[in-house]
Amino acid sequence: MKCKNCGFENKDNAKFCTKCGNSLTVQNDAASKNSRNPKSNSKVVITVLIAIIIILIGAIGYFAINSGGNPFVSKDNSNGDSNDDSSVKSSDDKSSSKSNEPKSWKSIGKYSGSGSGSQTVKVPSGNIKVVLSAHPIKNYATNHLYVSGSNGKSGAVDWGSTSPVETRSDSFTYKSSSAQSFTIDYYETVSWEVEFFRYQ
Repeated sequence: MKCKNCGFENKDNAKFCTKCGNSLTVQNDAASKNSRNPKSNSKVVITVLIAIIIILIGAIGYFAINSGGNPFVSKDNSNGDSNDDSSVKSSDDKSSSKSNEPKSWKSIGKYSGSGSGSQTVKVPSGNIKVVLSAHPIKNYATNHLYVSGSNGKSGAVDWGSTSPVETRSDSFTYKSSSAQSFTIDYYETVSWEVEFFRYQ
């Protein structure tokens, strides 16, 4: 190791210069710190952390998309995204031990998506309310969201060629002693949502 004070070449493990007596340990410490190169170590750590974060985000996104909830799905989605259920499970299967609770509108199924397509939904019997809303991609005078039931009940939102491009909503209620099938038909939507409630 070369002495910074006098330039004399000393042994690598020497702590003091043999010629002038200057301390070489400060030089050894600086040399060993430089040989470790903490900048390259931190780059590796940062790269690994970024890779782990990307993998975690991908895994969370995958499970969020693929765990829609209700497994009773019957879809005919010709073009577009639909990320919810297509069948509403009847509450009649559950034992009714909640007779003391006051009656109110309780959600029994919520469906949403975007694009164009259709899907069929089974709705149990009872006093049912259907709430629907949608936002069009652009106003082509054909954008719509239609919900129509096997019992003849229906609701719709659509846009004419001069209508403003905005979210529109509709709702309707009906009573039925048997389960009904509803078709949700949507065309050229940024987003749509249909929710079924039962008065119970």
